[in-house]
Formats: sequence, C-alpha cells, structure tokens
Amino acid sequence: MNLPAGQRPDPDELLQRLQQQEAQRARGRLRIYFGASAGVGKTYAMLGAAQRERKDGRDIVVGVIETHGRSETAELLAGLEQLPLREVAYRGRTLREFDLDAALARKPAVLLVDELAHSNVEGSRHPKRWQDVQELLDAGIDVWSAINVQHLESLNGTVGAITGIRVNETVPDTVLDAADEIILVDVTPDELTARLKAGKVYLPQQAERAAQNFFRKGNLIALREIALRRTAEHVEDDVRSYRVEKSISPVWNTEGALLACIGPHEGAEQTVRTAARLAGQLNVRWHAAYVETPRLQRLKEAERDRILAVIKLAGELGATTAVLAASDAAAELVAQAQALNCATLVVGRPALPDWRTLWSGRSMTRRLARLAPTLDIVEVADARSSRRLAPAVPRSDDDAASAWHGSLPRYAWAVASSVAITLLATPLLNVFDLANIVMLFLLGTVLVALKLGRGPAALAAFLNVAAFDYFFVAPRLSLAVSDVQYLVTFAVMLVVGLLTGQLTAGLRFQARISSSRERRAQSLFELTRDLSAALMPSQVAELGEAAVQRDFGGQALVLTTDARDQLVLPVHAPPGFDASVADWAFRHAQAAGLATSTLSAQTWHYVPLKATMRVRGVLALQPARPRWLLIPEQLQQLDTLARQIAIALERVHYVDIAQQAVVEMESERLRNTLLAALSHDVRTPLTALIGLAESLQRSQPPLEPQQAGMAQAMAQQARQLNALVSNLLDMARLQNGAVSLHRDWQSVEEVAGSAIRAAQPALNGRTVRTDIAPDLPLVEFDAALMERVLVNLLENAAKYGAPPFEIHARAAPDSLVLSVRDHGPGLPPALRGREAELFEKFTRGQAESATPGVGLGLAICKAIVDAHRGKIVAGNAQGGGAQFTITLPRGSPPEPAPE
Repeated sequence: MNLPAGQRPDPDELLQRLQQQEAQRARGRLRIYFGASAGVGKTYAMLGAAQRERKDGRDIVVGVIETHGRSETAELLAGLEQLPLREVAYRGRTLREFDLDAALARKPAVLLVDELAHSNVEGSRHPKRWQDVQELLDAGIDVWSAINVQHLESLNGTVGAITGIRVNETVPDTVLDAADEIILVDVTPDELTARLKAGKVYLPQQAERAAQNFFRKGNLIALREIALRRTAEHVEDDVRSYRVEKSISPVWNTEGALLACIGPHEGAEQTVRTAARLAGQLNVRWHAAYVETPRLQRLKEAERDRILAVIKLAGELGATTAVLAASDAAAELVAQAQALNCATLVVGRPALPDWRTLWSGRSMTRRLARLAPTLDIVEVADARSSRRLAPAVPRSDDDAASAWHGSLPRYAWAVASSVAITLLATPLLNVFDLANIVMLFLLGTVLVALKLGRGPAALAAFLNVAAFDYFFVAPRLSLAVSDVQYLVTFAVMLVVGLLTGQLTAGLRFQARISSSRERRAQSLFELTRDLSAALMPSQVAELGEAAVQRDFGGQALVLTTDARDQLVLPVHAPPGFDASVADWAFRHAQAAGLATSTLSAQTWHYVPLKATMRVRGVLALQPARPRWLLIPEQLQQLDTLARQIAIALERVHYVDIAQQAVVEMESERLRNTLLAALSHDVRTPLTALIGLAESLQRSQPPLEPQQAGMAQAMAQQARQLNALVSNLLDMARLQNGAVSLHRDWQSVEEVAGSAIRAAQPALNGRTVRTDIAPDLPLVEFDAALMERVLVNLLENAAKYGAPPFEIHARAAPDSLVLSVRDHGPGLPPALRGREAELFEKFTRGQAESATPGVGLGLAICKAIVDAHRGKIVAGNAQGGGAQFTITLPRGSPPEPAPE
C-alpha cells in the first residue's frame, strides 16, 4: 500500500527507533516509586510489589532498604533475599553502605535500591546512589527505587522556597525522565499528618519537630500538587511516545526550544533549574549559554569556577551547553537563540541593580527585548533557599596565589612604562611642547593596553596623568596647577587613555579568542592529516598523545587493545595514573576520573575511544589546568580528538583484517587446488598398489610367512594412504561446495551399525557399545555422509582413546543428539577451553606422535554436520575419556502408508 508522502514514516526516525529499542533490550528497566514527601508509603509499596513478584517466581533481591524504624515496612522484608551491606570506615565511625560490586556479581532479575538521592561515603566509586543505579542498569539489571519530589534538582529551589528548608541531596531530572515506569504513591495531607502523629513516619521525638517544620498542611498540599504535575508530565511523554511508535495520527508541529542565559551573578543555578523544569513541562529541548565578555574575563578564579559549575549543572540536567566570547552579551545571546531556533529566553533577575545598569538605563532583559522583540523572555527570581553549587573541580590555595602572583608582573611593567616615558620626556621638555609630551604618555597607555591588558592600562593612564602633572606642568615637582585649564587637559588625557586602553584591550581579547579557535581547528586538522598516514596502532597512539598534550598540556596516554580485545596497560605508569579506572572507562564506555561523576577524586581524566563498531581503547589525560575540562568548548575539543584517534585505530584494525583476509583467501584457494590435484593423481596408483598387495597375499604357491607378512603390511599401509587421500579429496570438495546432500528419512540404528562395520579395520576387533533408544524416530539426513562422520569419530577414538567405545543416540524435543565416547585420557590439557580448534584443518590432538594422520577427519565431520545445519562439539566425558556430541535438527517423520 502506497501512503501519501506526508504519512510515510521517516527512515532516519525508524532507524533511530530500532537502535533505541536494541539498546533498551540490553539495558535494565528502572522503576521509580515517586511521592510528594517522606511517609507516603513508597518503600512499603515497593516491598509489597516485590513480595508479589517473588511469589510468582521472579528473582528479587534487596540491595538496600531504609525502613526508618517502621515495623510494617520491616515485616515486608521477610522471605526476600538481602545483599549484605559493606562496612566503610569514615571519620572514626563505621558506616554500612550499599555494595555495588556484590550486586553486579549476584546480577538478579530485579534489585531493590531505596533512597535514590542518597550520597555515598567519600571514596566510593560514585558520589551518588543514582549513579550506582545507572551502572546496574547498564549491566542489564532491573532496578526499583524510590524518591521524593523535593530531591529533583530542577525543583530544589522551588521546594526550598515553599518549605523554607534546603535539601542538599538531589537527583538530576534526566534520571526520572529516563525511568521506564513511575508509580505515584499518594496520600492526602490529612492522612499523612495522621500517620505522622501515629509514629508511622518518624520516631516520636523526630515526628514532633517534623510536624512543626516540614509537615505543615500548606507545604504538603503544595508538594502534592508538584508531584502530581511531574507524574502527569511523564505519563504525557509515554502517551506521545506510544502515538509516535504506533503511527497513530501523528501531529506535526513546531515547538520552540528554550535558551537559559547564564549570568555571572549569584543564583545563576536557579535560572538553569527553572529552564530545565520549563523544558520538561513543555516537552521541548533546551540549551544553556554563557557569554564571556572582556569585563567578565577579569572575574576572579573562584567566580569563574562557580560559573563553570553552573554550566556543568546545566549539562547534567539535559541541556546543550556553550561558552561564547563576545563584547556584547545581549547581542550574542540573541544570535545564539536564533541559530538554535529557541523561542524563549530564560534569564535571571539580579537582586539589586548595579551601577552599570543604572548608568546604562536598561537591564539585560530590556536589551534582549529590544534586540529580539519576537522572542519570549522569562525572568527568574532569585531563590535564597536553593542549594549552592560547590566547585566542580577542587581548587587549592596555591592556584589562587599563583594567579595573583602571575598578574603582578603585568602591573609592574605598567609602572615601569610610566617611569620610562617620564625619563624619556624629561630631556625633551625644552624641545617639545607640552601637547607633544601628552602624546608620548598616551602612546605609552596604548602600548600597555595592547601588550598587558585592561587593568595595567588603567593603572598606566592614572600614573601618566600624575607624572605629567608632577614633572612637566608648572609649578614642577608639585601636584599644584598654576593654570586651571590644565585640569581639562588632565581630564581629557585620563579619559582618552582609559577609552583607548579599553578599546585596545577589547580588540586584544577578540584576537585572543579568534587565535584560540584557529589553534583548536588547526590542531584537529594536523591530527587528522597525520593519522591518515599511520599504519600501526603504536603510531596512532603516539600522534594522539602529542596532539592532546599540545592542546591541554600536562600528560596524556593513549591505551589501545590487544588481539583479545583487552586494554593494554602501560608498563611504567606515570604518577597518579590508575589502571583500574582506565579499565572501568573502557568496559563501560563512559568517561571517568577528573571532572566527571565517576571517581571524581582522581587527578587523571579517562575518555573511552569509541569508534563506530566498538571501544578501541582509552585516552588518559592529566591536564595542566583541571578547570579546562569544565569548559564545554575544551571538553568538546577533547571528545573530538578522542573520536579521531578511535576512528584511526579502527581503520588500522580493519586494514590489518583485510590484508589477513586476502592472504588467507589466496592460501586457501592454493591449498584446495593442490589438495584436489594431489588426491586425483595419487588415487590411481594407490588403487593399483592395493590390488597388487592383495594379489600377492592370494598368490599360488603360497608365500613364505615372512613374505606374506610383508604383503599384508604393504596392503594395510596402502589402505591408510588411500583413506588419507580420500579425506583430502572430500575436504577439497566440501570447501568448494561441490557436495550436495541427499536427504532422506533414515534409521539412526542402521547408520550406526554400518559405521561400526566400516571402522573395523581401525578398531582392530575392539568392541563398540551402542545405546540407542528402540523408539527413536526417523531423522532426515544424508546416510552416506553421516556414516562417514561416525566412522571418522570411531577412527579418532581408536587412535587417541581406549576401549570400550560407545555410541549414544537420544531424541530431544527439536533435535537428535548423537555422541561418540572413549575411555582414554581425554582431550589434551593444552586444548582446554579451546576445544573448537580440534575441528580446524590439519589440527591434531598431539602435535608430535607416532599416531598416523594429518588432522582432517574432525574437520570433515564438522563440514558435514554444518551442511546439515547441525552442531558438533568436543569435551571430556564424566568419568574420563573424550566425547564428541552431534546435534542435528529433526522434523516430524512422514506417517506410514496404510496397508
């Protein structure tokens, strides 16, 4: 059926949906019991559901449950398997924490992990419990957890403003949005208050304080409304996803995105939280941008770190972040909104207008409204009760001191320039007019601004005015002025110096930003060019390390994988490098270490080298300045470098595979040709040799005993050589696909009997036991080829095993299982775990021995069984000996014809 163009599904969307479904099948499902506050019964409801699932036979394990002394909740733990908590020493106390490694080792179908917003003890793998849950989900474990509405990051400030209580333990909204199921556990405020008074929420001494503070009826009503709205948003997302998935009357509409404008003032995190909440309510994408102007570049390092922490928070809440550089923040934000198709700007409201706002006569909101009259602007109020963000990267006092000491030489050079101009102009006083002396001082101010920046330029402007007044204006060597007109000269000189320094420093700032962008682009170009010529993984690693060190300084390591797809660790690791963290980043394909949420106390940053097909290694970096990893542009540069290195490693890998494949194909073709030619040319003289030996044995008069023995040995060796040539010919025919199966419904017992008779020369009279069920149904296969398989297995048992030999046959629901067993020493220890190599051509169980053969019998068996769409495996039987098991598909045999 041909659908109209407007109703046809988008192929890219279908492919993306299939990829998401495939990833979802490998990932565990997250169920969250969501409530307005503590005491509504989230844990009780979760345990009740767990008990019902346990009775239905599902594998349910309790990872950690907080009962808070509630007897009804504790009673529901009866019968549920509980993982032991790990004991952690912390500040002289022993704390009991959730054991993540034990949960991963146990790997139940469903794991209960209470208190999703819990903060782990310092030194744990992840700082937050919700990050432990993410790792459990990645391992394919379904997780049930519980959370209150006040623990959502975007609602932190809102709930704090309502209740007056700051909640420090939060969970990003993306965790709740990504949950597969949200179960709202709701009670009325009156019922919750009654539960509190009855001691079913807290212990009596805690309940009284809670009733006076958090558990006021107004608070509970407001929190209940927020929880209901948040749950309704998730349900609406589920309905929309279902409609899209089932193509039920899709509605094509344009939804305006949000742009959160991050400012330098306190409370910028509340702007980000509000934007995240609005984006969730409107179900639109959102972005966050911070514009660094020349004025903002002069902020202290601590303030810049706080801004970077807000940017990191926006990224955790699901925003696409960017740090822009421009002299006009409002114009740059409007341009960013237009480029990203954002219909709404979310800006913060300053607590008090500063002198710049009063002087300019308009705030940032008014400037944005004037520049973009078609955009909606949402102004966010400051929330004093919201949680303040800690620096994302620890910063020591030495860093602050070094920053301060680093700026001192610039100011010293500004003072020195003023002194130098004064000394230079003093002997010229009798030659030049005072106006020309002023020009010299203005030139000095411009040069200082050009080379040293805005601050030193302002200092030089003031010093130059003072030096001109003191040394050159009458009365000299005095700050007094004989002519009032010189005051105008001083004022003009100071204003011109400051404005010139301001403009020059601004141009210098823009030039530095452009130079930085060009340097990043040049670095990517050089790395791509150099990697295109690399032919070995070691060359790729060397080029990648050099490129990363050029951009970020410090130390860099590119760790590649070996032939078994295992991470190759350095022999001599540099200080601070942790091999276990690198291995974790490789196995989980996630960044870890410095400036991440996984093992953030590390001094190294570990990035997995993710290529198209798989993870090809790990890029480990110890940057010269850790805070660079918080700047989105720098982090994007690092990710781009890592992606280029990963693609180069994958290209080198597949080049090697292609070369090996070509060599193997040519070798295989030559081998098969030689085998076919050799077998045909040798078979005719071998047949004649066997006939002559048998004729000698039957000659008249009879041969002497010694001569008869020689004739018999000649015939036996010729038969063995003929069998070898037959194997070579059969292998060549099988490899070339020249063998066609003649399938028919056969009796397994008859084929086994024929095989035993055919293998008698190799068995040399030793017995073969058979265990074949008398009611075994007929099976469809090629009788001649399957007889050949059993003969080869019996000959192999006669060569390497010991009697008695056994053939077993049984019927499985959809297959026939045949096995050939001996009671010898079993498979060689060198092949333990590599039994599949026995079925490769020219592979023998014992490399050097007196046992004849070249290792083709088992290879022929595997080729025949594969042609029947079956499977053959080798192993050691219980009680000793080797056992080869064949599994063939079987259908329903035809009904016998009526007599």
